[in-house]
Amino acid sequence: MPRLADHEQRRREITDAARRVIARGGLESATFQSVAAEAGISVRLVQYYFGTKKDFLRATHLAVSADAGDRFAQRFAALGEAAEPRDVIYAMLEELLPMNEARRRDTIVLGAFQAASLAGSGLSMDETLGGTRWLIAAVAEQLRRSCDSADTDRDATLIVLAAAALTQSMVAGVHTNEAATELLEHLLHRIPGPDAARRSE
Repeated sequence: MPRLADHEQRRREITDAARRVIARGGLESATFQSVAAEAGISVRLVQYYFGTKKDFLRATHLAVSADAGDRFAQRFAALGEAAEPRDVIYAMLEELLPMNEARRRDTIVLGAFQAASLAGSGLSMDETLGGTRWLIAAVAEQLRRSCDSADTDRDATLIVLAAAALTQSMVAGVHTNEAATELLEHLLHRIPGPDAARRSE
C-alpha cells in the first residue's frame, strides 16, 4: 500500500508541475524536459510514469477535472439533499469560477487544452468537452426539478455557456470576484421556476 501511495503521489507531483507549466506558457510549453524541471525530477522519471507526452497531458487534464469534481462533491454535501434547485445550480457554477489563484490557473489550463483541440493538436474535442457536457446535463437536471419544460436543455446550455464566458472574463481581469458573483446571481434570478411569479411582483 505505501508503494502504491508513493506512485500516486509522484504522478500527482508531475501533473501538478504540468499544470503550472501550461498555465505560464500554454500547452506547447509542456514537454518532458520542462515538466521534469518544474517538478525537480529527471526526464526519465517523467517518462517512466507517462510514456508519451499525450499520456501526461491527458493525465493533467483529468487531474484538473477531478479536482473540480471533488469541489462539487464537497459543496453538494454541504448543501444537503433537500437543497433547492437554484441553490444547487449556483453552487456548481460558483465552483466553476476562478475565485482564487489555483482555480484561475486551472481555468487557464483548461482553456489551453480546448484551444489546442480546436487547432487539431493535444487532446480531442470529445475529451476536452466532457466536463462541459456533464455540467450542462447536471444543470438541466436541476432545472427539471424546478420547472420542467421543452426548453430545459437549451436553458441549461445557455446558463453553462454564460458561466464559462464569465470565467474567461475573470481571468482577463474584466470582472472581479464580487462582480462575477453578482452577475451569477442575476443570471439565476432569471431562471423560470415555481417562485417566478413572486419574483416578478
